[in-house]
Amino acid sequence: LKVLAAEDNEINAEILVELMEIEEVECDIACDGKEALDKFEQSAPDRYDVIFMDVQMPIMNGYEATRAIRACKHPRAKSIPIIAMTANAFDDDVRMAIDSGMNAHLAKPIDVEKLKDIIEDLRKGNNE
Repeated sequence: LKVLAAEDNEINAEILVELMEIEEVECDIACDGKEALDKFEQSAPDRYDVIFMDVQMPIMNGYEATRAIRACKHPRAKSIPIIAMTANAFDDDVRMAIDSGMNAHLAKPIDVEKLKDIIEDLRKGNNE
């Protein structure tokens, strides 16, 4: 799997990259929503399998970035799974993530087992 992760906190980004490496998942980091949008728009259709999207970021937040990704002309814009990663874990936060076009919500601090489950589900989906 190849992941694009939008995360503005450098320590969180480093931890995520290390977790992905343990799971043998390639991970590119974008430091804000605008950079995530740009990296996705410029990527080949098979470059990324999933986007992990922090919600609270400078320049363009995760909701705005997700809406922009869903609206862009990239061939996978409508179909690539986008998963919110945020400390905001109330029902309203989950609903806002889904309403913005995200597919799922993962609360911070990241539960490694839930992250592994998501990765495993994605692997199964890509192999069927």
